[in-house]
Amino acid sequence: MADGRNERPKTLVRRAALREGVSRPVVTPIQPSVVYASPSIQTLHAQYEGGAHGYTYAREGHPNAELLARKIDQLEGAEGGLVLGSGMAAVSATILGLLGQGDHILGGNQLYGRSLRLMHQDLARFGIATSVADPTDMEAMRAALTPETKMILVEAISNPTLRVADMVGIVALAREAGVMLAVDNTFTTPLAYKPLEAGADIVIHSVTKLLAGHSDVTLGYVAARNPDQMRAIYDFAVTVGMTPAPQECWLAERGLYTFPLRFAQAQANAAALADWLAAHPAVARVLYPGRADHPDHDKAHDLTDGAYGNMVSFELVDATEAAADRLVQGAPDLPFAPTLGDVGTTLSHPASSSHRGLSPDARAALGISDGFFRVSVGIEPIELLIADFDAGLAAI
Repeated sequence: MADGRNERPKTLVRRAALREGVSRPVVTPIQPSVVYASPSIQTLHAQYEGGAHGYTYAREGHPNAELLARKIDQLEGAEGGLVLGSGMAAVSATILGLLGQGDHILGGNQLYGRSLRLMHQDLARFGIATSVADPTDMEAMRAALTPETKMILVEAISNPTLRVADMVGIVALAREAGVMLAVDNTFTTPLAYKPLEAGADIVIHSVTKLLAGHSDVTLGYVAARNPDQMRAIYDFAVTVGMTPAPQECWLAERGLYTFPLRFAQAQANAAALADWLAAHPAVARVLYPGRADHPDHDKAHDLTDGAYGNMVSFELVDATEAAADRLVQGAPDLPFAPTLGDVGTTLSHPASSSHRGLSPDARAALGISDGFFRVSVGIEPIELLIADFDAGLAAI
């Protein structure tokens, strides 16, 4: 009718799809939608049963997380990896998604501090037994296995003492014992080591660190070789809501574009800084796998083919907290922060941050004194870094 009474009422509430054109965005769009509409019940059945690709509810997956996961899959030689809300979410989903009451997990004794806390304080409440052993010592690892062991969890290069695991021996041991091998590859990154290609069953990352590289996201990643194991990890993560945010996935994807360039420059800086620190009279020892005096140098070369990474650790001659604090305050342009993998260099003190939950005796057993520092080397001009550390050491 002319007066428009039979026209459908207009509303701003109903959402309309963006109009597609002949051009496309160069940058991946951020898709913040939590809910996705399907055209029919049969289509929804097909999505859940794997017959059609689509999204339903962001906790079960969303476009930005999937795109990021596929890119990390390419780096790791994996298929069907999953991006989660943090690196510890990836560790937790792996263990709790695959192990149950009565099972046992064997961990490396120099895992990331929160991984060790999970092992020592939390898993027992779920009926999962734990123990740790030195991953550089195959006899110790073998002796720590039990008939109930279902998984071994190690880092190829440990945090923060940069010891290099006997990955060839550990892969063989896991196969011989018939247990799953999960490798936290955060420190090494897939540019230095690919656990799945080396025979591991599961690879884990804190994407927060080198992969994203700008200290502006908190994300994790996990991929399993066995599709059934991957599904179990996925189901647990979705059930407990380890959902990553689209904005953070988008930022991490952006970071991945420069990851190889950042890795190369930071690694070159790390080698130069390690050599400079080793010659300084206030430094008692330097740990960098690329140096010939590193206890695992030959093993590191074989494992990474010379890609020794961007992490350097060192200990002061005056191995006290007071001396360490003078260094921190004497180098104010070096961010003192319990993190790693940023585009800029960061300085951390494990005794007061990542490993503060351990007793002094437990830290000492790992070689972590109050004068021990870990450096995540960035891409600044090396002359600037040396000047910063020179000022910090002079303050002692």
